[in-house]
Parts: sequence; C-alpha cells; structure tokens
Amino acid sequence: MPRLSAGDTAPDFTLPTADGGTLTLSELRGQHVVVYFYPAAGTPGCTKQACDFRDNLASLQSHGYRVVGVSPDSPAKLARFAEAEDLSFPLVSDPEHTVMEQWGAWGEKKLYGKVVTGVIRSTVVLDPAGVVELAQYNVKATGHVAKLRRDLGIDAA
Repeated sequence: MPRLSAGDTAPDFTLPTADGGTLTLSELRGQHVVVYFYPAAGTPGCTKQACDFRDNLASLQSHGYRVVGVSPDSPAKLARFAEAEDLSFPLVSDPEHTVMEQWGAWGEKKLYGKVVTGVIRSTVVLDPAGVVELAQYNVKATGHVAKLRRDLGIDAA
C-alpha cells in the first residue's frame, strides 16, 4: 500500500460517526487536522491512545488542531467507546477500510510475531488546505501523543 508523505494532498472522505452523523474531511478545511488510525475500540492499546488524545485535546485545540479517530469498528461500537472513555473528538467508522487503504493505514503488519493484514496504527497531520504536514506509520499506542506534540512543536500541557 502506498503511504502518504509530507506535501501530498490527503484523500477526502465522508464516513459515519459514533454520534450517528457523518464527517466529511474537507469540511474541516481551514484548520489543522490530526487523523489517527487505530485497530479496535476498547482494546488496551487503542484505549490508551484515545485517552492520550483526550487528555491532550485542549492543548492541541489551543494550537489550532482538530483530532479525528478512524477505525473499522461500527458506529455503535464507537459510540460505546466514546461514552466509556469520555472522548469528545469525532470517531469515524471505516468498516471496508477504503479510507485506510487510500491513506496507507491498512496492510501487512507483524502481530505477535506473525504477519497479518489489518490496521497499521498511523497518524497523519494535515495543514488547513488539506495537505499532509506529517505522516507517521507503525506508531506506538503508548507515548505517541507526546512524540506527536514534540514533532509539532507543541509544549507539554
């Protein structure tokens, strides 16, 4: 799968959200957007990562960044996850992994020593015009938001 790189225009998407609506990426133009891809709502690593974004959300927003989480989970599962973890940023559902494939976040990866096909934990940061500023693949669930903040030049909260 091709991956996005700095300078690429991010593919637009419209996906169902945890709250029963839809989110169209191009409607967020004019703002910086952090799009992160994760394998499964409610699992330990994905919960840690989502809570890390939640805990840093005010600081990211104060620096002009919106956060959007993308997984193959159903909107109903995402709604339960958002409620259980008090997540206030949009979670969107990509069950056919169409967007994940377009963004390079779906493919072969190692899981417990075996090669499997699935979600590649990834984060892509877009500028206000929808152009990729930063694309990180195979990120760690724990500590990733702190690294992302350093990479973006955002001081710790």
